[in-house]
Amino acid sequence: MSTLPSFTIRDLMDVGAHFGHRTMRWNAKMQPYIYGTANNVHIIDLQKTAPMLHAAMKVAQETASKNGRILFVATKRQASQIIAEAAERCGQYYVNHRWMGGTLTNWETVSKSIKTLNTMEAKLADPEISLSKKERLTIQRKIDKLTQALGGIRKMGGKPDLVFVIDTNREKIAILEAKKLNVPVVAIVDTNCNPDNIDHIVPGNDDSIKSIRLFSNLMADAVIAGISKSVGNRGKVQAQDKGDEEEEVVVSKKPNNNKPAKKEVKVETKNSKITTEAKSEAQPQAKKATPKKEEAKAEPKKAEAKKAPLKKK
Repeated sequence: MSTLPSFTIRDLMDVGAHFGHRTMRWNAKMQPYIYGTANNVHIIDLQKTAPMLHAAMKVAQETASKNGRILFVATKRQASQIIAEAAERCGQYYVNHRWMGGTLTNWETVSKSIKTLNTMEAKLADPEISLSKKERLTIQRKIDKLTQALGGIRKMGGKPDLVFVIDTNREKIAILEAKKLNVPVVAIVDTNCNPDNIDHIVPGNDDSIKSIRLFSNLMADAVIAGISKSVGNRGKVQAQDKGDEEEEVVVSKKPNNNKPAKKEVKVETKNSKITTEAKSEAQPQAKKATPKKEEAKAEPKKAEAKKAPLKKK
């Protein structure tokens, strides 16, 4: 069984995950997760962050082990590339540019846009279709625009089973759409964010590149652990089924001890009763055949006697 990736509070401190925003920009709902202030900056309590992060990773692992789809969302500049790399590494989906309204709630329209993207790419790659330079340039621009918005979800195939968000203030539309569809949300929540509508809160710095990379990599590793767990369980089931089949074959090859008993034939005579097996049935037949042979030997002698001339007295 694959275990969750490990981390320590020291790892969180090294990347600056405990630094919040200035005290004048804080959200009062984040008070339970704030340790104190330093230089007019709120300090996040990492002793509360660590268990909450572990719980969020466990949720991601369980979702991945059940072949669930996980959507990584981060459209801010410093998180865009990091979130895409983390999602691709664990084979999941992401949105790292502008969130299009209705991406989750209006999936039918998004699916049509994805089909349009696939059609344009096929048209541009087909050598049999003759296009002018201007037409090719126009199609390529449309492809680039759609790829930026839908490239990370073009193979998702439906609503996700879990959404991982960095910066809840910036991705509030994505959170509301997930909430409307009853999709659980895991989010890195800074001191200036509203923790409402978040199912699994992870208090932490959502602005530092190092902090974003650590949180994203830990979630990606948790997803990989869940996939490995799913593959391991599937392998055990297949091995067990194979063992059951082999056992059935071995049982079928065992000798059958329930064969019917040999029949017995009873021959009665005047003086005694003789009991023999069915195999000895041929013996009486052979004994009965001996008088016939003696008669066959006697017939030529009679014929010779008839042919011989009679002697006169």
